[in-house]
Amino acid sequence: MKRQMIRPLLVLLTVTATPAAAQEALDGEGGEGVSGFIALGPGVTPAYDGAKSYQLIPFGIADVRWKGMEFELRGLRARLDVMGDSPLQVGPAINLRFKRNSSKDGDGRVKLLDDVGQAIEVGGFVGYRFGGDEKGQGEVTVDLTVLKDVNNGHDGVVATAQLSYAAYRSRRVFVNVDAQTNYGDGKYMRSYFGVTADESLRSGLATYRPGGGIRDVGAGATVGYQFSPRWGLIARAGANYYVGDAKDSPIVDEGSKLQAIAGLALSFRF
Repeated sequence: MKRQMIRPLLVLLTVTATPAAAQEALDGEGGEGVSGFIALGPGVTPAYDGAKSYQLIPFGIADVRWKGMEFELRGLRARLDVMGDSPLQVGPAINLRFKRNSSKDGDGRVKLLDDVGQAIEVGGFVGYRFGGDEKGQGEVTVDLTVLKDVNNGHDGVVATAQLSYAAYRSRRVFVNVDAQTNYGDGKYMRSYFGVTADESLRSGLATYRPGGGIRDVGAGATVGYQFSPRWGLIARAGANYYVGDAKDSPIVDEGSKLQAIAGLALSFRF
């Protein structure tokens, strides 16, 4: 199985550690200069949407704050919060989704299906934070991200709604829990979960044409430990379960309805 250099972890949870998961746990250095953190390490994720096989990937997240704005990176999804420290979060977002190389990564008869091209998804997000004490413990964040593929990968629209909760905060440790659901329109769903007549003849899988709708529901947890003023560890685990037309896809029948992710990263604060 081919190992791709990076794949987005948040899309399965989406994606990925929850927004501002690490920065909320630490006492911010503030000021007018650049501040934040980066974290890199190994992770595992399904080889493609619906796969039962997994692959080793780099796991990376980052938050960089400057002049009231915050840049967030989760896997291959990036966004810019132009509202800074405001409870309201608004800004542009982009995500890179690598191609499905069916012949190399596919499970069972999926190997005989067409590849799905690389997608570049652009759009925006809006969110709101409320509650929490002076350390951020108890804070609740809700956000919605909507993206459109502009690279002729799946040509569709995807959206992620997420709810996250800052369960624990101290100077050294943070724990975030979250729940999310992902939506894909008809073009997206047919690209990753559909089987055309030609593909059916080649593979033996039943012809399948899914419609747009909710793709999955999921939950996860992010835990961080700061063992020095600069260095720490961030661990992430999550799982999503396919529902609706995605669950009923012959591609998922060859793979798995449950999609899990995990990652461990060394973080550096600046």
